[in-house]
Order: sequence, then structure tokens, then C-alpha cells
Amino acid sequence: MKVICEKEKLLKAINAVVRGVPTRTTMPILEGIFLQTNNDKLKLTTYDLELGIEFVIDSEIEEEGNTVVNAIMFSEIIRKLPDSEIKLEVNKNKLLVIECEGSLYKLSTMNPEEFPELPKIDIEKSLEMEQIDLRNMIKKTIFAVSNEENRPIFTGCLFETNNNLLNIVAIDGFRMGWVSKNLSKETEDFSAVIPGKTLNEVNKILSDSYDSIKIGISKNQSVFEMENCKIVTRLLDGEFLNYRSVIPQNWETRIRVNKNNLQSCLERVSLISSSSIEKEKKYPVKITIDIGKITLSCTNQTSDAKEEMYIETEGKNLEIGINPKYFLDALKVVDDEEVFIEFGSNISPCIIKPIEEIENKYIYMILPVRMKE
Repeated sequence: MKVICEKEKLLKAINAVVRGVPTRTTMPILEGIFLQTNNDKLKLTTYDLELGIEFVIDSEIEEEGNTVVNAIMFSEIIRKLPDSEIKLEVNKNKLLVIECEGSLYKLSTMNPEEFPELPKIDIEKSLEMEQIDLRNMIKKTIFAVSNEENRPIFTGCLFETNNNLLNIVAIDGFRMGWVSKNLSKETEDFSAVIPGKTLNEVNKILSDSYDSIKIGISKNQSVFEMENCKIVTRLLDGEFLNYRSVIPQNWETRIRVNKNNLQSCLERVSLISSSSIEKEKKYPVKITIDIGKITLSCTNQTSDAKEEMYIETEGKNLEIGINPKYFLDALKVVDDEEVFIEFGSNISPCIIKPIEEIENKYIYMILPVRMKE
């Protein structure tokens, strides 16, 4: 194998595929990047047996071939090389020779025949959308994915299409994030749960561009395809929660509030909620709603805090305890200047939603925390 390619292109490919390298594995071959030539293309592949990533770049191919090289060592060397053309060659001793201006490195390789093939996916349903839209939708939901492996279905996001509307939903048992987007291209209805780990990596590869991305779904696999990148992942088994049925339809108290002001107040009060003296202990924040005013307060063993804001209120006065992190996670991804927050009783879920019905609809539902008397 003899290849000449631009450092910028090669590094972009490495940065994408390295996300498919497992952090721990008993199979050394999976710690490598599979390099493979085809005509005037160089394809880089990684696969941890659950998530596989391919990236293809234009290259000058002097001799066809393939090899597997340790991902960490290869990526670190390429990253630090001069911004110039890079020559890759597998010599007769099966070492990968890397040349760039005055730099010369030789790395041991692994047998490419031992590298597992990515699953071949027989796509049953698919959708196409702009990368910037998918990136925003993942960002607005991924924080609510569960980390609890005893409920694996909630460690992923539900992708659901209905009448050309894409819904992405994440639930961790204490909160829910739900965003919707109308699709411009005709799409068949489907439902699939994609691992949160995969979506995190997909989001790092996506660009803030209007370039398209295709998402294909089969019985137990999904594939994300961009211009020169393909990401393959398994789907999660199980039945996702009927999320629509758990959203309260009526409210007893509703506030209209400036998102940034509320976020700033919560960030200050949460300094007391997560006291540095008692690192493991988290204290709830109490929200008190009176006519035209909201008060946020928190007390721990050594300190207390109170923040007041004058706002628009409707309905009953209310006292409720919240986990400030859950509120902040939601507020940080809301782009709107103002939001509605709707409450039932002090033990009912509260809802963060937009002031007006908009195309890119979102709803965040957060369970309250019981306050000690």
C-alpha cells in the first residue's frame, strides 16, 4: 500500500473514525484503524462491535492495499506533523511508514484480515434532513438520556416519524426532553431507539451546515450517511415509554419568564445546592410562586441563598422543590428569549415549553423533589 494525501483531509477522517475505537477491549485489533485503498480513495474504518464509523477521503494511490494501525499512536503522530502532504506506505516488513517533509515514522501494523466487517444493513425505512437540524435536535435531548444500564431502553433516544414529523425523545426517569421537526422530504412512519453513546459521537461529527444526512433503519441496526462518512450502530431492544401519555394536559400554575434571567438565578442558587463542603450531597432548590413574583431559595448546613424575580404569573400560588441541574440542563439548550413553565401540584411534573406554537417544537418535563418540612 502506497498513499499520498493532504494532512487536513487525513486528520479530519481520523478525528471522525477514532470515535468508534473502544476505550477497553480484549481484542487488540479493535484498537486499530483499518486503512483501505480503492481507486483514488482512502477509507478509514473503526468498529467496537456496536458502533462502526467509515470515512473516505480523496488520495493519490500509488499502490493498492490495506492495513490496520493502532488508532491512538497513528492519530497523535498525524496530528503533530507539519501541514503538508503525507505519504503512507506499508513496507516489506509490514511496518506502516509515515513520511512528511523531514519527518519519518515507522509503526507496527496488525493483520487486516482479522478486522471485523461492519454489518451490512438492509434499510427498511429512512429519512433525510439537514445536518444542522439533526445536530440541534440531538443537542436539545441528549442530556436527558439515562446512564442506568438496568433500564437499557432509556440509554437511547427514540426517533419517531409520523406524517413527516420527526420526534426525538429522551427520558431518564426524572425528566424528559422532546423535540419535533417537520421534514421537507416525504418520509415513511417508523420508530427506533438509537443509543445515546452513538448520538453523542454522531453529533461531534455533524457540521453546522445545510448539507444533508440520511438515516436508515433496519430491524436491529441504523446507519447515518453523510457525503464521505458512514456511521453504523445497533438499535436498542425493548418498548419505549408512551411519552405522550405522561405529559400533564392541564396546569394549576403557569409563569412566563425570561429564560436567561431564570438560568442566571438558578446557577447562583445551585452554588449552595451543591456545596463544596459536602461534595456528595445535593440540596434541592425551593421555588415559591406568588402573584407576579418567583423566589428561588436553598439552604444547606452552612449557607443559604435566595433569588427573587418579578414575572408574569397565572393561577395558584405554589411551593415546589426541584433539582436545579435538571432545570439548568433544559434551559441551556432553549434558544427562545422567554418560556412558559407550567406546574400542577407540588408533586406533579412541571413543563418547560415555548410561548408560541413553533415549527421546531420542544417540551421538557421535570419531576419535582420532595422538600423536608
